[in-house]
Order: sequence, then structure tokens, then C-alpha cells
Amino acid sequence: MLAELSVFPLDKGVEGLSRYVAESIRIIEESGLDYEVHALGTLIEGPTDKVFEVISKCHENMVLHSDRVVTYVKIDDRKGARGRIKGKVRSVEEKLGRDVPKG
Repeated sequence: MLAELSVFPLDKGVEGLSRYVAESIRIIEESGLDYEVHALGTLIEGPTDKVFEVISKCHENMVLHSDRVVTYVKIDDRKGARGRIKGKVRSVEEKLGRDVPKG
């Protein structure tokens, strides 16, 4: 399963959010799942149960710090597929015949 996760507190925006995002990244790292951080979210790849467990932990952790939390999740679940964080980008680059800019 490939999931894109964005979880953030709504009542902390004045002071910046990277401190809270960093806590979610630590949770993801501890899971041992493959991941990639982007400007507006984080891609996570792994077995369905592990991915949902990590998403839940990130959300629950954010609730500890905020009275209002927003969690966005986008899922692409393709049976038997692995290595899709990089593979999906490579596929597009093959069609374009060139590399695409990466963060």
C-alpha cells in the first residue's frame, strides 16, 4: 500500500508547524516503513495494517498537542506492488524521456 499522509494542528499555525510534523516523521521512522517527505505531506509504503497503524499513531500524537487536528490520507493500494514511491516517478520519467525535478 502507498499512502500520502498530512496531519497538522489547526490551533498552532502562528508559531509554525515543522515541530509537530517532525514528531510524525519520528513515528514513521520508528515503524521501519519506507517513506519520503514532501512539502505538503509524506508518502508511506508498506503492508496495509502497518500503514494504517502508523497513520493512526501520527494522528493520535497530534491530538496530544492540539484541540483541533486535520489528517488527510490518500491511498493507492495495488496488489503485489512494491517500491512504488520511486517506481511511479520513474514510470513518468520514462514517458517524458527525461528526469523530473525532485525536492
